[in-house]
Amino acid sequence: MAMSTEDKKIVLDAIRDVPDFPKAGIVFKDITTLLNNPVAMKTLVDHLESHYKDMKIDYIAGAESRGFLFGVPLADRLGVGFVPIRKPGKLPYTTISEKYALEYGTDEVQIHIDAFPKENARVLFIDDLIATGGTAKASVSLINKAGATCIEACFIMNLTFLKGTEIIQQSTPTYSVLDI
Repeated sequence: MAMSTEDKKIVLDAIRDVPDFPKAGIVFKDITTLLNNPVAMKTLVDHLESHYKDMKIDYIAGAESRGFLFGVPLADRLGVGFVPIRKPGKLPYTTISEKYALEYGTDEVQIHIDAFPKENARVLFIDDLIATGGTAKASVSLINKAGATCIEACFIMNLTFLKGTEIIQQSTPTYSVLDI
């Protein structure tokens, strides 16, 4: 179920564009103004709850760190656990890792080896934005590597011109609240 046009406007209007950040030519989508807008946040989380309430999700996994900001309140609303996907060296227990390519070099994400204690867990991956898809693809792979099944990848914003969802859709369905 797609978000209504009116609700999309509420959420989109709460996201600030910052030109030339972090470098010239990039228009950064700043969610801090969404986070401090209680009407917009409630509108967003209400929609996500409605969208996912019947999907039999066992856990929500969110990418560091902005995925945490949307994943935790949604997990609370759905009555499921939240699992953080983090950069190397941030998790205190035994981890498994997934590397992915960047424009120049590689990066890596990690998850606790016992992140999904429920057998055959159904997991929703969430992040604030999908651009080229590298972090999301690695995160979905990591969820599956940990013994769970990523049933969908959810993004608050999809930068459609970068075609990141095309990469993710090869391994799991995607849902974007806002296509930009």
